[in-house]
Amino acid sequence: MRRPPQYLLLCLLVSAGVFVAGSAAAQRGAVHGDSVPPVRATKLTSPVTIDGALTEAAWQGRPSLDRLTQSDPIEGGAPSESTWIWAAYDDDALYVAARMWDAHPESLVVRLSRRDLVIASDRLTIYLDPFHDHRTGCYFSINAAGVLSDGLLFNDGWQDEYWDGVWQGRVRRDERGWTLETRLPFSQMRYRPGAEQLWGINFRRRIERRAEDDRLVYTPKQESGFVSRFPHLAGLENGHRGRTVEVTPYLTHKAEYLQHAPGDPFRDGSRHTPGLGGDLRAGVGNNLTLNATVNPDFGQVEVDPAVVNLSDVESYFDEKRPFFTENSQVFGNFGNEGSAGHWNFFFPNPTFFYSRRVGRAPQGGLPGDADFADMPMATHILGAAKLTGKPVPSVNFGMLHALTSREVADYQSGLLRGRAEVEPLTYYGLARGLKEMAGGLNGLGTMTTLVQRRLDDGVLRDALNEQALLAGLDGWHFFDRGKKWVVNGFGAFSRVAGTQARMTALQQGSRHYFQRPDAGYLGVDGDATSLSGYAGRLMLNKEKGNVMFNSALAMSSPGFEVNDLGYQSRTDVITGHVVAGYNWTAPNQWRREGNLWTAVYERRDFGGNPTWRGMSASGWVRLRNNWQANASTDRTVQVLDNRRTRGGPLMVQPAYASYNVHLDTNDGKKVFSCTNLSAGGSPSTGSWSRSVRPRVIWKPASSLSLELRPSLEWNTEDAQYVKRVAAPGLVPADFGGHRYVFARLDQRTASASIRLDVSLTPNLSLQTYVQPLISAGKYSGFKELARSRSYDFVRYGVDNGSTYDPATGWVDPDGPDGPAAAFAVGDPSFNFKSLRGNAVLRWEYRPGSVLYFVWTQDRADVEDLGELRFGPSARRLLDAQADNIFMVKATYHLAM
Repeated sequence: MRRPPQYLLLCLLVSAGVFVAGSAAAQRGAVHGDSVPPVRATKLTSPVTIDGALTEAAWQGRPSLDRLTQSDPIEGGAPSESTWIWAAYDDDALYVAARMWDAHPESLVVRLSRRDLVIASDRLTIYLDPFHDHRTGCYFSINAAGVLSDGLLFNDGWQDEYWDGVWQGRVRRDERGWTLETRLPFSQMRYRPGAEQLWGINFRRRIERRAEDDRLVYTPKQESGFVSRFPHLAGLENGHRGRTVEVTPYLTHKAEYLQHAPGDPFRDGSRHTPGLGGDLRAGVGNNLTLNATVNPDFGQVEVDPAVVNLSDVESYFDEKRPFFTENSQVFGNFGNEGSAGHWNFFFPNPTFFYSRRVGRAPQGGLPGDADFADMPMATHILGAAKLTGKPVPSVNFGMLHALTSREVADYQSGLLRGRAEVEPLTYYGLARGLKEMAGGLNGLGTMTTLVQRRLDDGVLRDALNEQALLAGLDGWHFFDRGKKWVVNGFGAFSRVAGTQARMTALQQGSRHYFQRPDAGYLGVDGDATSLSGYAGRLMLNKEKGNVMFNSALAMSSPGFEVNDLGYQSRTDVITGHVVAGYNWTAPNQWRREGNLWTAVYERRDFGGNPTWRGMSASGWVRLRNNWQANASTDRTVQVLDNRRTRGGPLMVQPAYASYNVHLDTNDGKKVFSCTNLSAGGSPSTGSWSRSVRPRVIWKPASSLSLELRPSLEWNTEDAQYVKRVAAPGLVPADFGGHRYVFARLDQRTASASIRLDVSLTPNLSLQTYVQPLISAGKYSGFKELARSRSYDFVRYGVDNGSTYDPATGWVDPDGPDGPAAAFAVGDPSFNFKSLRGNAVLRWEYRPGSVLYFVWTQDRADVEDLGELRFGPSARRLLDAQADNIFMVKATYHLAM
């Protein structure tokens, strides 16, 4: 490797200087739970009916607390309305009741939605730290319409909204405001054993019409940390009761009406499939939770959006399946613990656990001469289980195991039928541990993953890794007890193993490109049966004060590979950045808060070649009327691109500038809109991009919400990669015996996301999602790279006597009299159209028991045209045959 880049050394020096200067600065006192009396829960002497009416004797006495403090918009101010809260308990649950006084109850913002969809509305949120570890917990929220939402707390303030507890809450509105009652079963929480319990607790009341947040204890805007500030919840006893086992069996019936070709022996247009499965949630002692699923079906989740991906990077989609989203922060936060803020400038930060690998679409293919096939849509998950929690107060632990089935596709070629294995029996394993020390000032964690496949089929043995291992360490360290400065990071090692053919293909794949002909530090090892690598990042962050600062160094070696159970876009990178800025947190006559920051960054490969270098700047403001505005810019200088030729030589990446403006109106109003405008370009090449992405949410009634997110994009790329053509002896020596063909691409995309939500009651809702997309790309001006480390091209039909026939797509790179053979580039122009969406009717007919009715539709059409013709394209899309899937799913929650 070449000498360390001077820029990265500068990052370290600047970081050290700011750290030394910042550490000497005076610290402002923090708002903390120790400054308020404990909230005391009383033992119930008679039952409580959860109906929202505060008629029980437990709510007739003096409230457990009767004063909150405003955190927004006036930090530390008196609340505009009073809030009374009572806490009580019995052997099975914690009960919280509240009276939200309001001088103008007719002005309450009351909006219905499906459960766990948090929309602008008056609400009360209960935060708990049952383990009293000052870093983790859970929250239960209910709005003035009675809609429940919940989630988990981790890393002293981050939220995971995917956790679903089984609890009860009801509200009532009257001439004095509104009231609520909640029952929070102890079975839904993990806490330390013992007859007497001391928990952390906090409350947040939202008064939507004033955009006001009132809390028992709040986090100052110049500081961080949330759970560590909680006051005490005292008075609980008998918290050592045995844990409840929850079983949720379900029945499904799926009806598929799919496109099929005439004469298809495997499909007649319809298929009906019944299903049976179940989920388990059980407490293992007071400290751990076991989640398990058998034969899961996730047909009720929202469909993924359609994309047109012309890059060499796999598209990333969010996880939406409930089993994997619940407690996902235990595994997904590796490398990010300790710090409240993480900045990332052009470092392909790996996702070490990408749960969508489990149950993915089969990866194997079929014989090329197959006329018809019956290919499984997804790999069947035979079973999965995870164990999460805190074995001891200072240790967080998580473990996940999953087994997916061997999948086989039937196919027919002519009159012959056959079967091909398209996915092997596969085990996925993951373990995560995290030890907190010195009251959270330090932490050290580990993470390991394992993927093991049973590869009996010779074709799959050369297509998939047989085994994939990952081992990593992460942690953090605060330099002072006031937690103003923190350094955190991770280091990880990976190893994958398989056949020589598989390892050769992996080395040459788009994440690694070991075959780059001018990269002397790389090279494809055709005899290798394994591939190893490492990655790491070290980050320094300022957690308190108006001055913002963050810096980081990160790297990912060429052989690092985690894609069997994780996600990574590329390797062979070393990056560094420095960010500095200022936060305005005190409101004035025209704004509530705002910030301004700038950053410099650089990225190199392990050969020392600069592949990204530039600066960014951004400013954000929230106005007095709760409108928000943001403007940002990125400017890069000319560097070298080691990926544009997709395994070929380096080429120049010209300087580029981009600009972005974003405006939000007040989301508490009936009509909310936001608009994002972006533009960028490279003047020296003529490459440019423009996009307009408005968003409108209309809430005409408390039970109805319509969201429209159209998007228009215009992109012109002067050198879009097309293909590689063998030309031994006819190209420069550092081209590896190939030509690298590019073209000008003019792409236009029109799309939209449309959502219509209707909530009839807090437990009965209809959610619909539709995404139309039309994208057209026109290729022209075909050319090939002339020299490495340049942006020079040989234009076909213009330079060096070359010819190009647009009618046939054939190219002769040196004319009919030259030694080079002609080849076809064709016309990759396209016009892709897609319409997909689904509708989900959800009825929670009793706590934890849900009935789903689901309809999913998908239709698509493709033309070899490069022009975006909206009218004709829309008509062709509507005329295209559709795939329709209908599903009924019934779950029943049992607590034993």
